[in-house]
Amino acid sequence: MSNPVFIDIAVPDQTLELRSYLKSLGAEISEENAESGLLTDLKNIIEASSICWKELNSESDIEMVFNGIITLILVVAESEAESVVTLFCEKVGKAPHGDKRGVSRLKMLNNLFYGLDESSRLRAVVLTSMVRLAGQTDLLSMVPTDVERIRKWTAKWELSTVKLQNLYRTLYDALVELKAGEQATKVMIELLGTYTEDNASQARDDAHKCIVTCLADPNTLLMDHLLTLKPVKFLEGELIHDLLTIFVSGKLSQYQQFYKNNTDFIQSLGLNHENNMKKMRLLTFLQMAETRKEMDFAHIQEELLLGPQAVEEFVIDALKTKAVSARIDQMQKKVMVRSTTHRTFGKHHWQLISQHLADWEANLGSVESNLRSLATIQQQQQQQLVQQPAQ
Repeated sequence: MSNPVFIDIAVPDQTLELRSYLKSLGAEISEENAESGLLTDLKNIIEASSICWKELNSESDIEMVFNGIITLILVVAESEAESVVTLFCEKVGKAPHGDKRGVSRLKMLNNLFYGLDESSRLRAVVLTSMVRLAGQTDLLSMVPTDVERIRKWTAKWELSTVKLQNLYRTLYDALVELKAGEQATKVMIELLGTYTEDNASQARDDAHKCIVTCLADPNTLLMDHLLTLKPVKFLEGELIHDLLTIFVSGKLSQYQQFYKNNTDFIQSLGLNHENNMKKMRLLTFLQMAETRKEMDFAHIQEELLLGPQAVEEFVIDALKTKAVSARIDQMQKKVMVRSTTHRTFGKHHWQLISQHLADWEANLGSVESNLRSLATIQQQQQQQLVQQPAQ
């Protein structure tokens, strides 16, 4: 059995080569080209290409076949190519259980993705397939998942809202599967941002997932921005929104009361109560640090419901998060706060920033004035030295 060699030959000859080679591997495919043209040939070839994963052991042979198919796909006008691109992604991107060729499959999809024009909407079809496959095979590091980059791409592709949402949702699911909570949250926020007031009610499930992901992620401490998203606003009055509000600006005692009243609901979300308590202790501590530069151990113990011996360990763990900067005074049993992350950012905080900028500008003006005065004095001294008669 000879391997196909794809060189600069006419398209009909390339399809004949592929048909013949796949037939020799045992695929059910005619060795003759279809009378209806290239699109039919490609569909036949892509359908039959599954045989390669079973019969070929050489990665280079597999890549040669699929790269040959990709070359032919790129010949087809974009207006006609969606069906064959979608079929290619289905055949290559859906690995059967136990498949060990995830890397090769991703390489083929990657080759097609970068072979398509940068502005091609079909890139979204390929990227969605890549993300789904990478999530299933724990190979997400091989796929671009940076939200900023994907946002730039999708702006060029001019996708419909539905296709854009499908892409973000697939990426979100893959990231959650790999327990990349912080990155998944960023993707979900992008997804929720695609909804408007008119269709926000359709995003109930997505908004629900976003909130639960944020609450469960120990590294996600700031969540006030979620309350501004239209799909999240649509949930006002529901328990999930009440719970989010507590994590945004409430205290540990409020969460405890909520849990007491809605234990079954917390459990239905898949959230761990002890983890919630740990997170709310930290969030409450940050809120205390916003208004107090000194905090007694006794006050921290009371507010955070800690044992006397647990306060110092808690503060040390809080400092490790970098969300608060402070010094522990063990002799006086106090915490001296230097700075802290603000849980919410409202009008008051903007006013503080405005005041700080005004002070900064005034200080710069004072420095500039002093430098000018110094330069004038130095200039006068130099002139006096020049005017003095030589001794």
